[in-house]
Amino acid sequence: MRIAVTGASGNVGTALLHNLQRQLESKPGSLELVGITRRVPDTSRAPYRGVEWHTLDVGVESDLPLLRTALAGVDAVVHLAWQIQPNRDLDQLHRTNVTGTAHVLEAAGQAGVGQIVCASSMGAYSRAPKDRRTDESWPATGIPGSHYSRHKAEQERLLDQFEADHPGIRVARLRTALIFQRNAGSEIGRYFLGPLIPRLLPRRLKVPILPAPDDLIFQAVHGDDAAEAYWRVLVRGESGAFNIAAEPVITPQELARLLHARRILPIPMSLLHRLVGLTWKLHIQPSDSGWIDMAAGAPVMDTGRARRLLDWEPRVSSIDAIAQVLDGMATGEGVAPSPVLKPRD
Repeated sequence: MRIAVTGASGNVGTALLHNLQRQLESKPGSLELVGITRRVPDTSRAPYRGVEWHTLDVGVESDLPLLRTALAGVDAVVHLAWQIQPNRDLDQLHRTNVTGTAHVLEAAGQAGVGQIVCASSMGAYSRAPKDRRTDESWPATGIPGSHYSRHKAEQERLLDQFEADHPGIRVARLRTALIFQRNAGSEIGRYFLGPLIPRLLPRRLKVPILPAPDDLIFQAVHGDDAAEAYWRVLVRGESGAFNIAAEPVITPQELARLLHARRILPIPMSLLHRLVGLTWKLHIQPSDSGWIDMAAGAPVMDTGRARRLLDWEPRVSSIDAIAQVLDGMATGEGVAPSPVLKPRD
């Protein structure tokens, strides 16, 4: 099987390449790997060694011929390319995230690719109650206050249209929870907290009092477990949507235990929204208040379909995944060969 991965040197892309390399070790010659990225990693080092690399920007129309060349003869495409920053340039984010998806689908259709597996997100869903689990039938129409959620919903509509236009191509979308791992600590800290705040984090974070809204409830999954879900969709030729998340669901109580907080100070979600918005406007940190809108509205996902059809079970708990990324933020962990995951200086 010849597999192309867009965004191949990022957080999930690197975890997926590690997974695919392990599959190759068990069955030599069974896979051919194609990496597509704007910045090529150090190809002499694992897991980027042995991959056919193509340098291009999926969001730029002038790079479409390069993209078609990269997808020629490919059996399956895993589309992971996505931008979160710069948070202040929504045109650039839309170009990469939405236009880039449209370009990948166009090139894949022209190349006759047999399967497309796309990185969607829990953020694609519309607002949902937190007191029950929702399956893949919940509307994926996004949360208006979050640009990330709006872009994911636009991506979902592109996938719907592509499926209707290309019934012979299998299309799968993985609606993942927040994806964490230690090696992404530097990147995630840089993208969401900026260059300074992660440097101030101690190795063993202890918060005496945790100010948190009662409805700050979300899910997480480790990068390796997300990569395993992608592999299982590929090898089984599955299509459709799959919710991917580990247990337990993260509540303020779980966060308090993780951060060794002695008590929780309940605050309104609106206050947290205003605080994040103010610190973003003052350039104290790089994430706008739309992320709070998404956190407040995103559903608690039911992962039963992935467990039944993919026989998928996460090996790392959501708590351990968060603990790993917090430790990685504090120490500036990364993957040196990747320009995206580079460790902090």
